[in-house]
Amino acid sequence: MNDTLKNAIRQLKMIERRKKPKMLVVDDEPDNLDLLYRTFRRDFRVLKADSGVEALEVLAQEGEVAVIISDQRMPEMKGTEFLSQTVPQFPDTVRIILTGFTDVEDLVDAINSGQVYKYITKPWDPSELKTVVDRAAETYDLLKQRSEDLERANQQTDLTTAILEIAQTYDTLEACLEPLAVAAGKRFGADGCVLQLLEEEAPTGAKGIYAVAETPPVALESDPLAKIAIATSEAQMWMNSSATPIPEGAAEAYQAANLHAHLLFPICFQNQLLALLSLQWQQPTEIEQNDLKLMGLCARQLGLTLALARSR
Repeated sequence: MNDTLKNAIRQLKMIERRKKPKMLVVDDEPDNLDLLYRTFRRDFRVLKADSGVEALEVLAQEGEVAVIISDQRMPEMKGTEFLSQTVPQFPDTVRIILTGFTDVEDLVDAINSGQVYKYITKPWDPSELKTVVDRAAETYDLLKQRSEDLERANQQTDLTTAILEIAQTYDTLEACLEPLAVAAGKRFGADGCVLQLLEEEAPTGAKGIYAVAETPPVALESDPLAKIAIATSEAQMWMNSSATPIPEGAAEAYQAANLHAHLLFPICFQNQLLALLSLQWQQPTEIEQNDLKLMGLCARQLGLTLALARSR
């Protein structure tokens, strides 16, 4: 992985670390709810609900949270009943029950079924609860990482399969370009994608284009970012923010295309530069570090595919 991508991933990790994880606290007693909020507000973005029904509504609006702390004895819906309803949609969320009663059967069933990570008796010891929540947040991070690794592996397999099928379906190198651009553009949710062959380190007329927006993707022939990618054989990344000004000479084209983000990957095989892959977003988008890694893998697979297609 080249330095440009490493720096981009490092910046994304720093942004993620600055974000507070979300926690949902659920209790029908206002004093307990406020105490839980004050205890964890420094380290978490704490969401509150005074019933299981309201908590489900909060989750429907806010999405996944790292940790849920729920009272067990509440009107209308027990804590374990509420938590069981969150498992199918949010399997990685870590759930903690607060109980002032000996609801042993309910708690044992919930813990054994994986619905509850731990239970804390009321009145709770603040330091004990903080320790449990810290471990719960670490557990959530591990579960999330495992899920993301599995998802990325599945995505990589699907993308590899699609690329190989295209290579086997089309007879010529030029015929492969547009289907490959479509496959890459769709996989990464880009508004535009260009896969363009190179000759003597310059873009040729042979290219495949994928576009979902009315405005066509930025052409690579005069794009300064493309020239840097060719000259360095390293991926280039531009995001529409004050920290990353538009590359000199690209302002008119980028503004005309309403470009929000542009990623360029040199496609190489055995140190020979074969093509450029350009992924362009004309709408605000968040590029995850896992997507960057998968894009890099996609570029390497495209290099092998184009080399095989050229040799036929």
